[in-house]
Amino acid sequence: MSKAEQEFDSMVSSGKIWFQFALCLCIAVVAGCGSGGGTTPPITTPQATAPAITTAAAQNGAVVASLATTTSGAAIHYTVDGSTPTASSQIYQAPFLVASNLTINAIATASGDTASSVTSKSFAPNIPSGTLVWSDEFANSTGANAEPNPQVWTYDTGNSGFGNSELENYCAWNSSASPCDSSNPNAYVGTDGYLHIVAEQPSAGVYTSARMKTEGLFSFQYGRFEVCAKVPEAQGFWPAVWQMGNNIATVNWPACGEMDVLERIDAAGSPDWNEGSIHGTGFTGSNLGTQYKFPAGQTAAGWHTYGMIWSKGSVAYYVDDPTQPYATYTPSSISGFSGSAWPFDAGPNFIILNLAVGGSWPGNPNSTTPFPSEMLVDYVRVYTN
Repeated sequence: MSKAEQEFDSMVSSGKIWFQFALCLCIAVVAGCGSGGGTTPPITTPQATAPAITTAAAQNGAVVASLATTTSGAAIHYTVDGSTPTASSQIYQAPFLVASNLTINAIATASGDTASSVTSKSFAPNIPSGTLVWSDEFANSTGANAEPNPQVWTYDTGNSGFGNSELENYCAWNSSASPCDSSNPNAYVGTDGYLHIVAEQPSAGVYTSARMKTEGLFSFQYGRFEVCAKVPEAQGFWPAVWQMGNNIATVNWPACGEMDVLERIDAAGSPDWNEGSIHGTGFTGSNLGTQYKFPAGQTAAGWHTYGMIWSKGSVAYYVDDPTQPYATYTPSSISGFSGSAWPFDAGPNFIILNLAVGGSWPGNPNSTTPFPSEMLVDYVRVYTN
């Protein structure tokens, strides 16, 4: 055996030849061994899934639009003015009413992903001004008190005082969490076709009521909003119909804006009154509120329509007659308040209906305050401007 053959046998037996072969093979895969070199494949970043835009029929050609993406944890940003959305565009929070000619453009963004492609959907309902486009008429043909539509209404609950030192425990439909009573709900649709929001006093110093809202379920931007209601009038009662921006989830109150359509406290005045107000960054509390005085012989304890005409750069309130607003607010209305910002063109709002008991504005109920007492609502409606 030659010396070369002896060295080869030695390398085979020691494993060196296999090590060198494996090393060359590894280099060939990574760097193109034996082929003059190569490049490392690029690392690709996943892309968020483009949102889907679906609709459900509202009324008279209007629809309620919903946006969704299959990318876990993604935010959806959208525009309705035809512009291309970016990560700075408004964030989708809830289904919203589409009752005018517009185009929804939407993207999804997620941490670690590139933004999705743009999803676009155009609408041309051509709905005339003054057309009813959405409502809850609180119809009930069941023969028993019924749950308010769970596809429209959810609830604030508990007894946190809600920033106003209120005394009530707010109860959801069918709640049995003490002191709530599922057999005696604080909010229900009666067989009379009215929504009942009932304030109760189950024991001394303990009060229950309801605060209903469409947050996360339905919202709208611009139009004429109207509620037909009658409210209880006694020391310590604080009924209200109001709205806040969907963006409260990201910017908090008061930056989200608040529009109070029906709001009053305590016993009937002489003359009786309702207050329409707006609140936002730099103008909260009593800064911007106007009282409507009812005509002689009328009180808020009777049936009235409370309305708001909302358009770009304007919020106006009326009672009973939409052609006679008693208050109109514009960006110039807040120009005198330091640090103020007009929040009412930032996106859709959700609706709130509630009957508070006690609080920093009305004070506590007393021996003249009747329990149970209720706020009745015949309908909630949205019309085109």
